[in-house]
Amino acid sequence: MRSRPRLAITLGDPRGIGAEIVRKALGDARVAAACETVIVGAAGLDIRPDIAVGSWRNSGEFADAGRLAGAAIERAVEMAAAGEVDGIVTAPIDKAALHAGGYDFPGHTEMLAALTNSRTAMMLASDRLRVVLATTHIALRDVPAAVTPDALAWAARLTRDGLRRWYGIAEPRLALCAMNPHAGDGGRFGDEDERILRPVARDEGLSGPFPADTVFVRAMRGEFDAVIAPYHDVGMTAIKVASFGHAVNVTLGLPFPRTSPDHGTAIDIAGKDRADAGSMIEAILECAKFAALKTTATGDS
Repeated sequence: MRSRPRLAITLGDPRGIGAEIVRKALGDARVAAACETVIVGAAGLDIRPDIAVGSWRNSGEFADAGRLAGAAIERAVEMAAAGEVDGIVTAPIDKAALHAGGYDFPGHTEMLAALTNSRTAMMLASDRLRVVLATTHIALRDVPAAVTPDALAWAARLTRDGLRRWYGIAEPRLALCAMNPHAGDGGRFGDEDERILRPVARDEGLSGPFPADTVFVRAMRGEFDAVIAPYHDVGMTAIKVASFGHAVNVTLGLPFPRTSPDHGTAIDIAGKDRADAGSMIEAILECAKFAALKTTATGDS
């Protein structure tokens, strides 16, 4: 049995800050104590953490960058499925480059779900707030059709299971964020909150729906363990205002732990040694904690 969990860390888009924040994170004593790491780059080749950061920054090889980032994700998933690693941490990707490189996914979460045949949810977590997205990377005009009772209920169940399994919260207190301003104000600003969200909240044991301009404040004050947001930006804005640079993206519903930093590729500063590795460090430590719980529970070696 491994004394520490082993994690695969993908380097993300090679034009961005992924290699830099990974290099800095691996130099952190807490990371070294918490886990073993395998760095995964193009086509699954292990790449030294002191790789020249930002070396692709001005190359213009947009599609090639996406192809290499996608290949690293595929390889990391293969390693996790084979038991070679206990979890995955992913550095940021450029979603448009990923698509140009031949991977028709809106982002990491959807790609990981497809590769593992899983139904997932995206959670952003910090020591101040946890937010789960019922819908992820879709246009705002498509949100009303996508916020279905099934989508909301599934997010609630994954959230409850994840908080119990990874955070040790026996009875999670979950709140549902409203879709419309003032939760629709009695139907004046839309009827979705009363017609769709409230019945799900009742059936799934959620509090709410509560207006977005209050529910996240209430959660940060300790009233709720997590908030389920109906669409991407209402949830992401809250967590990034509360904890940018220290929050961790956690994918719920996968057969293995997966985390990532709460920021993007920052191509504009790649190669300048200015990137803050704080969120990557937190992502690795969080994944190591989850992986240790998983291996302890299953007796994996």
